[in-house]
Amino acid sequence: MTTTSLMMADNLFFASTTTTPTATTDIDEGTSTANIIDTDVQSQQQQSNTQKTQSRTLGSQELLMLPRQYQPKLDANEPYFPSMSHVSVTKLSCTPSINALSKAIDVSIDTHPLLRSHVQGNGEPDERIDLFQMVRKGEPNPCTFVAPAIKTFDSKDVLNVVDVNGDLSELEKSWQTNFNTCIDDGSWYENAPVGPLWKLTLHRLQQETGVDDSSDSPCALVFWSNHAISDQGSVNLLMDQLLADVVSIEDSQQVSNKPTVQDMPISMEDSVLGLNNRWSDVTTDGIELGTIKYVADKAAEGFKSPVILPDDADNGGDSMLGAVTTIMGKSAGGEDSESSSKRSTTLQFRTLSSKTTTALLEACRANGVSITNALIAAMALTSTDFIDGGEKKKDKKRNYKVLQSLDMRRFGAKLDKCDTVACMAGSNDLMLGPLPDHSGESIREGSTSSQDLFWQLAKEGRDQTNDFINSHGPQHAVRVFDFAMTISDMNNLVDLTAKSKDSQGRAYSAGVTNNGVYERQKSVKRENDDGRQNIQVKHGKYQVEDVFFGTPHARSGCLYQLSALTVDGSMKLTFHPASPIVSEETNNKFANAFVDLLDKVVSGEDDTTKAVSSEGFLSQIPEGSLSIVAAALGFIGVAIHAGAWSEFFSNLAIMKQNVDNPQDFWDAFNFWIFFAVGHPILQPILWISDVLHGSPGPLVFDLVPATFLLANLVFIGATAYSKEFRGALNVAALSAFLTYVGAGLDGQAGLGDLNLQLNDKYHGQVVKGCPTYEDVRQPSMDGFDLEKYQGKWYEQKFHDWTQFKEVYDTTLDIKLTTDKKVSITTVLDST
Repeated sequence: MTTTSLMMADNLFFASTTTTPTATTDIDEGTSTANIIDTDVQSQQQQSNTQKTQSRTLGSQELLMLPRQYQPKLDANEPYFPSMSHVSVTKLSCTPSINALSKAIDVSIDTHPLLRSHVQGNGEPDERIDLFQMVRKGEPNPCTFVAPAIKTFDSKDVLNVVDVNGDLSELEKSWQTNFNTCIDDGSWYENAPVGPLWKLTLHRLQQETGVDDSSDSPCALVFWSNHAISDQGSVNLLMDQLLADVVSIEDSQQVSNKPTVQDMPISMEDSVLGLNNRWSDVTTDGIELGTIKYVADKAAEGFKSPVILPDDADNGGDSMLGAVTTIMGKSAGGEDSESSSKRSTTLQFRTLSSKTTTALLEACRANGVSITNALIAAMALTSTDFIDGGEKKKDKKRNYKVLQSLDMRRFGAKLDKCDTVACMAGSNDLMLGPLPDHSGESIREGSTSSQDLFWQLAKEGRDQTNDFINSHGPQHAVRVFDFAMTISDMNNLVDLTAKSKDSQGRAYSAGVTNNGVYERQKSVKRENDDGRQNIQVKHGKYQVEDVFFGTPHARSGCLYQLSALTVDGSMKLTFHPASPIVSEETNNKFANAFVDLLDKVVSGEDDTTKAVSSEGFLSQIPEGSLSIVAAALGFIGVAIHAGAWSEFFSNLAIMKQNVDNPQDFWDAFNFWIFFAVGHPILQPILWISDVLHGSPGPLVFDLVPATFLLANLVFIGATAYSKEFRGALNVAALSAFLTYVGAGLDGQAGLGDLNLQLNDKYHGQVVKGCPTYEDVRQPSMDGFDLEKYQGKWYEQKFHDWTQFKEVYDTTLDIKLTTDKKVSITTVLDST
């Protein structure tokens, strides 16, 4: 779910570095380098002219990253939603010639449709049909990828060159500055109607010979794209193709074994769900009981209150209330556009040595977990060392919500085979904890129990991931997101979250993207090969030394973020959280602590730990069954009152239309929310109070009945030791809440509880909230002598439906004014 940023205006890329003077060769400017490749570009264009124009509408995930815009905000002169970028740097042992690299880029543009595509259509609906202008109807002009038969751009529009004047340290500064600029530039959308949607920058040490010469000096290639067209797996494929083609061109002036020209890749939704199986194709026919359970489980995560900001950050607010506020078209805690626009990515790059990487792999195998499971455990534990903002809190424990990125090609129908450049990025959420603060620090200090905690967390992450996959979670997640993006303006929700004062754009405690092993991925299909070969770390003289990558989390995403890829036996780590939420200094310390933790884990690993089930008889319950039952009952409860919900939203729309000042509407609606939420919260409290006073048996310490205390211990034990019970309890609580509010809207909860309809006329019932004196005055009042009733009056108990439930111990001090009017001072105790 995860991030936002970046794009680039053509003139942005290459100013000189701030620390070292650089010479820039821009092949857009018609230099001698451009003239060298003119002839070959013409021949490549002739070849592409024979290709057919290919197009398809963007999938929902691609619309998130493009992103599809929200016209009401554009009409209000607000800026475009920024695009989400994807940035990757490949460091090479040698520098290719500009001529060979340009020719190889042109071949890649011909090979991969999205590399020569632009986007047509604005994605605006026919109308927005809800009160909050968020629900869409129709889409006459959808956003569409178009790869024309005749190329509209080539390598001159894609390749930029930066000549660095200095040594290797200056080369590092140059590409890192470029990386940081790209990841926080979200201007891709503005260039989408014409393309290209990607750029490639060569950072090389300044040449003493001709401008086009290759060199034995190291260089860095920075790939930068709109994330809608690429993920890291497909970029690895592209970079491998470019290097292989460069070697061939430098040897023979042509690509001897040409890549097979690819068709337009399908969307991630089609790859996972199957062709013609998206929401727009099947609508509610695609909804299964497992889909409902998935939604309920996601909603229940908020009850665990995972930490999303460090203690020294200015934050607050309830996550569930914040979600409701956002859905209603407002930022939780208020909008802070200025702060959100000032957030930027802070970067740290690290390499886990081949020795540590190998030892970690062996330890993971011994414990029955994957490298990704270990990285997630390490991220959660390292997060515990920094979450307190430097002010340690004794015995403080917190829950952590970790975003685990997934390659969605591996799930569902599995139609995409990563044979062309495309984006198939997805994710799932892992809930870990509660974890004590500074747990990672304990591991680095050599605590054996903390080392056990590391592997327990890794196994917990493994089990949650397996549960997600085995329950068809990837398909359900794609289905639900596709539904949400199709019928609503999800990108506006992202914008509201990004500007929220409460969340500061954070939705997760941490995030981990592990792209696996570089050399195990498949290369592009070539005409003279029977099948696809593996990617290689060396082509000719060009050795791939490092690959670092990342996507932006500055606008919205995770508090702490890691992207990892293993190249030639060493793991390459990119830490890229948002500043100033995480300062550059803190990110540097975090990266060091993370690497030190993994070093300590593998150096202290001498045996495996065994997971022991402590759930007892609860572990015998079929997995997920309790949550499914709770979700089903909740669905029935909402369905029973569907008419009341419809009536309510209709009344709400009328109410908003009849109010001139929007603030008056929101004040009244917030007051309604207060009562709607307050009643369901109070009911279990009052019920538990009745149970407490009615429980039989002897009193413990003359206070609590023994049976009541025993029942509480059983309940707490089941909640603490059974993940299945906890999950079902969360789903049941949410279901009960929605059912109770629905009953109030339907007039079925009784006046003793609440009446939540706005017009007080529903199902033939009429309830007046505040009648006038004339409405209730009886004939018997004609001879009533007010003077006889002056003084203090007491009421032990009465019922007032405008209060929460019942009113106790009321004192009325009645006096007459000089003009014979009644003055009453009331003191009451209500519950």
